[in-house]
Amino acid sequence: MPDAIGAGTAARLEAWRRRIDGVLEAALSAHPAAERRLGEAMRHALLLGGKRMRPLLAYATGTAFGADETVLDAPAAAIELVHAYSLVHDDLPAMDDDALRRGQPTVHVAFDEATAILAGDGLQALAFAILADAGCSDAARVAMLRELAHAAGAGGMCGGQALDLAATGNGTASGLEALERLHALKTGALIRAAVRMGAIAAGAGDAERRRLDAYADALGLAFQIRDDLLDVEGESATLGKTPGKDAAQGKATFPALIGAEASRARLAALAAEMDAALAPFGPRADALAALGALAIRRSH
Repeated sequence: MPDAIGAGTAARLEAWRRRIDGVLEAALSAHPAAERRLGEAMRHALLLGGKRMRPLLAYATGTAFGADETVLDAPAAAIELVHAYSLVHDDLPAMDDDALRRGQPTVHVAFDEATAILAGDGLQALAFAILADAGCSDAARVAMLRELAHAAGAGGMCGGQALDLAATGNGTASGLEALERLHALKTGALIRAAVRMGAIAAGAGDAERRRLDAYADALGLAFQIRDDLLDVEGESATLGKTPGKDAAQGKATFPALIGAEASRARLAALAAEMDAALAPFGPRADALAALGALAIRRSH
């Protein structure tokens, strides 16, 4: 992973952040909720900041292989909408019971539990509505819809959340292989889908997609290990959410299972895997490399 992100790459990432914020704002305005409070809750969940890692991955992958940003707007927005819905539901008392997200009250705290459930449902539905209207070929559109549905469903993110709930309270009871599978689904599935949808929109070849999968798989796991370390080491003001929740709830995490030092070593190994996967693409993969570095070094 690069020690520093070049000014040009940093500017591209910031431009994409501004772009996706505008796309998401426009999507909510174009598809207003039938009830005012529900619409406000959806906006609260979607527009109060965030790293925008998943849409950035879609833009970085797609543009690396020749796709226009206008074609990537729909998959970038769809992946962030699904991510936002998952956070709303993940924060509910029946799940992780979190009161703080991105430095703001979680949706069920700011509104109420019923409204939070409906807001999550609305965000998920909007994701597929937007992707169904993506400005690409019918074949690419269907392929992206299929990719997102599989990544978000019971064999992907939802399945990973179910495994996480089953492991909660067991602390270190899960083995390393089981823990990596849990997070490959809960966190990694949407990260892989973001990269894959960018590749689909750009018409990347099979060999290129295999390398992108290897990069995305390493990135997804690295992102989660860093998240686990931040929960142990971070502070609420920096994280924008409540630290120490994992240990308090007895969640199976990498630091709890293998220790903080071994977790950092695993991060370094995953960084090397990302470098190896992207190496044949040369400078066109600079934005992807930068996103990998940011995921590993982030403070929130």
